[in-house]
Amino acid sequence: MVKNVAFAFIKPAAVTDKMKDLVKETFENKGLKILKEGSIDAKDIDKKQLIDKHYYAIASKATLLTPDKLAVPADKFKAQFGLEWADVLKDGKALNAKEACEKFEIDADELDKMWAGAKKAGTLVKFGGGFYCAKLEKEGKGTYYVFNGFFMTMRSGFVKEGASIYYYVVEWDSKDLSWADFRGKVLGPTDPADAPADSLRGGAYAKWEDLGLSSKPNTGENCVHASASPFEGLAERMNWLGYKAERDSWGKALMAAGVKPKTIKDWTLDPQVTYGDKLAPTTKSIWDTIEDMDAQECIDKCAEIAAWRPLKKPKFGKIGKQVQPDSKGVNLYLKVVKAPEAVEGNADVKEVLAGDDTGCCILSLRSDAQVATCKVGTGIRVQNAHVKMIKGFIRIVVDKWAVLKEADAGAIDFETVDEKNNVSAVEYELA
Repeated sequence: MVKNVAFAFIKPAAVTDKMKDLVKETFENKGLKILKEGSIDAKDIDKKQLIDKHYYAIASKATLLTPDKLAVPADKFKAQFGLEWADVLKDGKALNAKEACEKFEIDADELDKMWAGAKKAGTLVKFGGGFYCAKLEKEGKGTYYVFNGFFMTMRSGFVKEGASIYYYVVEWDSKDLSWADFRGKVLGPTDPADAPADSLRGGAYAKWEDLGLSSKPNTGENCVHASASPFEGLAERMNWLGYKAERDSWGKALMAAGVKPKTIKDWTLDPQVTYGDKLAPTTKSIWDTIEDMDAQECIDKCAEIAAWRPLKKPKFGKIGKQVQPDSKGVNLYLKVVKAPEAVEGNADVKEVLAGDDTGCCILSLRSDAQVATCKVGTGIRVQNAHVKMIKGFIRIVVDKWAVLKEADAGAIDFETVDEKNNVSAVEYELA
């Protein structure tokens, strides 16, 4: 059975020998096996943009992408700042956080102070999760619209001289410890004050002075990070350690379930994915979707999402081209020409004449709802119908496998029906 494998690291402000001992002891006491551990220093973190990729949703707007690559909602931008986004971009007045530090000639802490000032002054807008913009001004440097300026202070803690993280790759059996309990009881909640005393964050909170930490842990500086799901663990090993999915134990199991390497790579950026009911699908962040799932459940869900495809949109044709004696899967937009009439000898079937600008045809209806829809002059949508030959004449049958509904406004692309070309009036010689 595939096992849970997570990536965890002690954050730079908490890297001490005693903190390492606490982490190792806690993992061992909870039954987790340490597969690998080590240190990554600030130089590598900065050069390889490891922390930027780790916090991609935030960092992409702050350091990785320039403003012209961002999907800025122009209406929200104008509502907040009173300017057209296209004009601001054209005038070179939009900057990501890294560019802002260079333009204003300031460090991360100074940018953070400016950001806080903009928030207080109300010159900051949230476009979405992890996506913010603020109007920042500095004397002698001008006014600019800066994205995710708060990230630079977060980043600086990882890339400043002397900083490092200390990481662990840990493995355990899901029958002994669920992923949810790994996060809740081994790692501890985001706020260390709420964490169990025997968890990593709870232990750090209670013993912070003995562990050699400079200040009591809090929500913003909670000492230890750990993966929120098996997939996130794989993504983090790929980022921080350069692992390949095909050489990772859990990654190989994921690929064996049918998830392709390109999909895995795409999902490391936590995109929105769509899955579930074909008629009412769910669209959600992939990482949020699989959060706290154990190894096999996560693989199964990932495989389901990777294989999911939307319903194909029907292609609509015209009577003059699509309706033939052997036609199946007939999709048409029509107007009703004559009201439904009973069929002699068959009380369950009604016939109605409808058409488009290329011709008309008799539809064979099977339900009262279909009959009620077919009022003279009404536009109708017919899907997945089929042709049946009745005594050598064409009928379009709308049975239980087909759909007949009133057409949406604007769907009918013609004014008048060509009643002269009645394909149901043509007798075919059948073999």
